[in-house]
Amino acid sequence: MFAELAGITAAQFGVYPSLPGPELRSAARAALGVLDLSAQDVRVERSWTDGDLAGEELSWSVGFGPRTHAYLLRPRDAAGPLPGVVALHCHGGMKWFGKEKIADGPSGPPPEIQSVRDRLYGGRAYANELAGRGFAVLVPDVLTWGSRRFPLGVDEPGPYDAAAKEHEHVVAKHCAALGTSFAGVTAGEDLAAAAYLRSRPDVGPVGCVGLSGGGLRAALLGAFDPDIRAVVVAAMVSSFRDMLDGYVEKHTWMLWPSELPRLGDWPDLVAARAPEPLMVQYALRDRLFPEPGMRRAHAMIEERYREAPDAYEAVWADVPHSFDVPMQERAFDWLARHLKD
Repeated sequence: MFAELAGITAAQFGVYPSLPGPELRSAARAALGVLDLSAQDVRVERSWTDGDLAGEELSWSVGFGPRTHAYLLRPRDAAGPLPGVVALHCHGGMKWFGKEKIADGPSGPPPEIQSVRDRLYGGRAYANELAGRGFAVLVPDVLTWGSRRFPLGVDEPGPYDAAAKEHEHVVAKHCAALGTSFAGVTAGEDLAAAAYLRSRPDVGPVGCVGLSGGGLRAALLGAFDPDIRAVVVAAMVSSFRDMLDGYVEKHTWMLWPSELPRLGDWPDLVAARAPEPLMVQYALRDRLFPEPGMRRAHAMIEERYREAPDAYEAVWADVPHSFDVPMQERAFDWLARHLKD
């Protein structure tokens, strides 16, 4: 049925055109209803040191809902402006926690986090590891996760995550009814976080990185923020057209803003920042994306980077859906080259 419907929509609407990058970025920002938000009333809630790292828990308001909480991690005795990275937590089917999935705060990781880290992140808090390499790393919560979660009448992580799974479509519908989209709201919040990080006098050039839902957020941030210097997207890139048979239902509503296919395919938007630096990491044993879709996406991105081939780096990892330690190390080295030099 959907294959036949795809033929009709392609004929009537011309889905997946190939707009030039600047035109696509502008049109997609409008189509997704990306909100113009800022981090207001920034507060330092607490500070700590842990070995060679210094941390702050920050909070700010984006104008609606509970205050956003974020960790800012950096080397303890660093002097001078540091390259900055916005590290974006994944979806992971876990919404009680956000930033804690990839960053350790002053109290260490909650016990519920370790299984997610073992499955997706090689068992470690990669934001802390990245900060230890000489970066200022900002790890914000985003709408529906952690400090930005909804009051669903459940006050324990497991039951809350089960309730939140059934609530995501409600969030997406409300966003649509308000003229935006789930992706447009989260992108607006991430744009605000990146702008705050750049505004700090102790931070220099800024990039971003994320896995899965965090990779989706990184891709949108890279597409819509011209001041993001370098972007790493891990295990979150495939063509839409190759996902129609058995993959659509596996993904968050953030990946399916209704107007995007009339402007381009998902890899088109990921690569719309060309010729600015982009790393895409493909997990070849990823059950959430078909390998033909990854291969098609790579070819599409290469085409958009044909005049700047050195600015795009593809990493092919023979792993399940994850951002494991070797993938992290590749990303850290690549970010250092593009943000420190």
